[in-house]
Amino acid sequence: MDTVPTIEAEAELSAAEPQMDAPPAIGSDERRMHVRAYNYWVSLLAGRPFPAIQDLDPAGIADFGPNSVLLDFSRDPENPAIAVMGADLRDEGDYADVPPTIAEVPGGSLLSRLTDHYLEIIANRAPIGFEAEFVNQRGANTLYRGILMPFSSGGETIDFVYGVISWKEVVSAAEADALSLEIGQALAAPSPAPIWADGPNAAAPFPIAEEDFDADWFDAVHEQGGYDATAEIGLADRLALARETADAARTARARTRAALYRALGLAYDFALVAEARPDEYAELLADCGMKAQARAPMTPVVKLVFGADYDKTRLTEFAAALAYARRTDVGLGELRGLLESHEGGLKGLVAAERAARRPAHRPAPADPRTALRAAPPRAHVDLGPVADEFLLLVGRREPNGSVAILAPVTGEEKLLEQALRRSIR
Repeated sequence: MDTVPTIEAEAELSAAEPQMDAPPAIGSDERRMHVRAYNYWVSLLAGRPFPAIQDLDPAGIADFGPNSVLLDFSRDPENPAIAVMGADLRDEGDYADVPPTIAEVPGGSLLSRLTDHYLEIIANRAPIGFEAEFVNQRGANTLYRGILMPFSSGGETIDFVYGVISWKEVVSAAEADALSLEIGQALAAPSPAPIWADGPNAAAPFPIAEEDFDADWFDAVHEQGGYDATAEIGLADRLALARETADAARTARARTRAALYRALGLAYDFALVAEARPDEYAELLADCGMKAQARAPMTPVVKLVFGADYDKTRLTEFAAALAYARRTDVGLGELRGLLESHEGGLKGLVAAERAARRPAHRPAPADPRTALRAAPPRAHVDLGPVADEFLLLVGRREPNGSVAILAPVTGEEKLLEQALRRSIR
């Protein structure tokens, strides 16, 4: 096996220009396995940046445990130890014993492909998904899909990576037809399992029911010209696509204005469809612990898409842009084009929306002195000659409940104005 590069060098390369093989066509069952693995990782977060490694029990996960591997970086960050390897992965590599470190994994085995991906997680500090193909040690062309998820022993540093991998060897046409029929029958059966429908790097993850996920549509929208804003697809699917696109826009995968505008366009389409499907939208908000906001309806939308932990100033700008589009009746699938053509782009839309919210004329507040001149006095106290019409007084409450006036306060014009206004509320 090739020498493993240093984490620092690989992380810099991954952050600057991530490289990944072109994804092959691999079935929906594999996606569901990684969706369930991702949702399992989310369930262990408990408000922390990374789940605690102490909470992970690979041996107790019957669903995807046999397809999993746990890498331990705590002793040697450049050559992690293999702490756990699932039975199916051991069988795939024909391992009599689990190799002690990743450097000792034989080349040509599926597990050796992890070196193409696992250091990306150090750069991204978040789960990563990947899929590719290779020729295995038996000479068979193999399609594989995987997800790698960070864990920490101390809460801040990634010192463990848990991976779940599935694969298929390419079969003959006859075998492929039979396999497609079998998968189709399996997908037709209802399943209560949750799935990962929002991309592994989404900032505000939540599980979506498997029956709400349209895998064929989700794949199609990533093809050239595949996205149809008017297509009749589920609200959860729209959110999944918007969040995956927003994730790309906020990470090293696609830090461009075009990526951001596409994410905002998809977020707006989601908002329009959510408006027409309030019950579905309410369920999605409840899953994320959010509520609809009548005065700021686009705020929950941008939090769902970009993540509640996203920069607050940017979220406010995104919500303003979506509010502008809704106020001016921008149609489904049209916001991205508007952002690209509007003077000033996103900033221009935000400025226009904020200008529209400002009142044309704000009347000057009433002078409280007018009302106080007509107010009946409660008592008269002789303070000697007083030049000002209104003044502040320092009083002391006496044991019998009365108030003793001690002295006037002068030279505090701002404080006097505040006191006058509060006295007539």
